[in-house]
Amino acid sequence: MAFNHRVLQEAMDKTNPPIERARFLGIYSNNLDEFYRVRVADVRRRILLHQEFGGDPEARRLLSAIQKRTVELNAEFELAHLEVIRTLARHDIFLENEDQLSDGHKGWLRRYFHSKIRKFICPIIVCDRVDLGDVLADDATYLVAELRLRETFTYALIEVPTNHHTRFIELPAETSRRKKPLVLLDNAIRVGLAEIFEGYFEFEEVRAWSMKLTRDAEYDLTGEIDDSLMDRLSSGLKQRLTAEPTRLVHDRGMPERVVEMLKRELGITRIDAIIPGGRYHNMKDFLSFPAIGRSSLQNTELPPIASKVLDNQRNYFSIIKKKDVLLHYPYHDFYHFTEWLRQAAHDPAVESIRISLYRVASSSLVIKALLDATANGKDVSVVVELQARFDEEANIRWSKLLTDAGVRVTFGIMNLKVHSKLCLITRKEGDRRVRYAHIGTGNFNEKTARIYTDFSLLTAHPEITAEVRQVFSFIKAPYRSYSFRHLWLSPTTQREQIYRRIDREIDNAKSGKRAQLTLKVNNLADDDLVEKLYEASRSGVRIRACVRGMCTLVPNVSGMSDRIDVISIVDRFLEHPRVMIFQNNGDQEVFISSADWMTRNLDNRIEVTTPIYDPTLKQVVIDLMDLQFKDTTKARIVDEDQLNGYVARGNRRKLRVQVSTYNYIKQIESASDK
Repeated sequence: MAFNHRVLQEAMDKTNPPIERARFLGIYSNNLDEFYRVRVADVRRRILLHQEFGGDPEARRLLSAIQKRTVELNAEFELAHLEVIRTLARHDIFLENEDQLSDGHKGWLRRYFHSKIRKFICPIIVCDRVDLGDVLADDATYLVAELRLRETFTYALIEVPTNHHTRFIELPAETSRRKKPLVLLDNAIRVGLAEIFEGYFEFEEVRAWSMKLTRDAEYDLTGEIDDSLMDRLSSGLKQRLTAEPTRLVHDRGMPERVVEMLKRELGITRIDAIIPGGRYHNMKDFLSFPAIGRSSLQNTELPPIASKVLDNQRNYFSIIKKKDVLLHYPYHDFYHFTEWLRQAAHDPAVESIRISLYRVASSSLVIKALLDATANGKDVSVVVELQARFDEEANIRWSKLLTDAGVRVTFGIMNLKVHSKLCLITRKEGDRRVRYAHIGTGNFNEKTARIYTDFSLLTAHPEITAEVRQVFSFIKAPYRSYSFRHLWLSPTTQREQIYRRIDREIDNAKSGKRAQLTLKVNNLADDDLVEKLYEASRSGVRIRACVRGMCTLVPNVSGMSDRIDVISIVDRFLEHPRVMIFQNNGDQEVFISSADWMTRNLDNRIEVTTPIYDPTLKQVVIDLMDLQFKDTTKARIVDEDQLNGYVARGNRRKLRVQVSTYNYIKQIESASDK
């Protein structure tokens, strides 16, 4: 929740362009939904599981604290939302409700509703024949309509059809083309509300209030041993539709009788979160707030930078064979990876392609390249993680498409998510087989590669590529014995290698040598590693950590963690790489990884960490990490109180790390071009 508060700070930050602030509201809303579907659902299950043993007081206290903090953040969110709407209005973008519309706009909207929206509306009538808990989706906003006939009330739920229609409707200009009036889809339905029920119900008045239901995102994969994983997962996804509710958010203007009706019909228990909120829900749609008005209302575009060593090269393999290549998205163009795969698909020397897929784009050039490679007679093998949360349906669809095309598809190891970002291409070069590997921190996803910051290493290092091949063998046959000298593999060697490096820094500190650990992860929440970092701090090791999300380590505690500083950066891109730099008395070791410092990533997933050996690339990573800790604009201090205070600028120059990173990469690519 501390991370989501930092996101909310960006929505409140008046130095951000107004449309970007609106989009941060969408990010906050989306994050909160996922938090309730996953984290809160887990707490709720702990309570239910232990009820027969007298309850779990800790879990109950935690749930109560979460609900209290959610209410506080929601209040801040509503203030931020109001301020953003006002700011947009000052820039001639007006987000209006149905009561603020002119008669001309109301008439236009009624006609628009009739011709463009009504066909997607099918109200759910609340009655004995309908179990609302079975039919309501947890990723949708509903309007609860109340039809009154004298003292009799009839209720119906109307899904706001955002899967079929944009949430934002731009109204025609009436007085000035400079003014951009918008209305939410919710309010368009409110304008046409009576039309939905006329001819079917007799009523004197019809009103509507918004609500949103959040469900438990977990599902049960147990079943008959003969059931395929795909069949069981498909069944589990259907389960998700009817899973227990974890949060009901409703318009605080909703009458108590309507709230009680919803609680009764949905089977809401006393441990579920019932949260009064604003007039609108599913604000995640603000992620797609339209690009209207002046260009200054959005961030200045940072076009992806071409890697000069790869750009316009007809054969990437000859380049990678000579020297490792490090790409940093979204600053670098993800096109380089898809182009590498495209070249491999038709290169007569390529014999096989191995790749692990966790999340891919909806229109994926990665998938296209794999299909083309199969059509060209290559041996293509794909590990698909079917349990990539919230992407399960897409991954099932891709798996079937790939299998039908002749690709060998495997689903990893039961109870071990395959989260590594690996690709291995084997070429026949003369009388030798040469392997080329990709090891990265992010998914093979063209869309997220424009939003998430990540590293990709392309290498032909014979020992590293041989070990990548072993990782794929491990996924197929984990019961065999494997040896890794270069790569760190979860769940087998990763934790041990991290401990070994920290212990070396501890020994160096005790010997008066240079000792420091620089760390960048999404989450730092493994108890044993946290204790190890405390030990290192007490021994004299300097620790700098940049943690985007969860952090259970408490820095700057006298006698325990006074040599540890932790910051978090939230800006236009989502910080996503995992990086470790060990001082090693001046002979620095640099690693990039797919693994966060969480128990699940170290012990219960297949994750891969790779060293960066090339001296030039090592220095690039070191420089970029140093920039992180020089940020004086978007860096927050992570502390025990979770206040999310900004790093003090002092007399330092203003530095925004993501912009500085872009300029740094642009500079080194320009230099390599000379």
